[in-house]
Amino acid sequence: MAITRRPLLTATAAGTLLCALWFVPSANAGDASTAPGTTGRNATTTGPDLGSTTLAETGTGIDTTPYLVGGMTLLGIGAGFVTYAGRRGGPRPAL
Repeated sequence: MAITRRPLLTATAAGTLLCALWFVPSANAGDASTAPGTTGRNATTTGPDLGSTTLAETGTGIDTTPYLVGGMTLLGIGAGFVTYAGRRGGPRPAL
């Protein structure tokens, strides 16, 4: 009986994760905080076009190496779990 519940629990967990990720905010760089018709800046400002939506300059000071190493480590651990589960599963029943 526990074997028949395992796919249901896996599907429930996957569905819950997808629903939770649905509400993660996106990283849009647009200026949505100003009201329509106002730019929130002085009209006498000179320089580049203030009406365009461009990405902000973040500079070169951000080191992404820890994120890449951590992501690859977790990916390797997950692949190891999948491999272990496949070998541990034993013979598959005929359909």
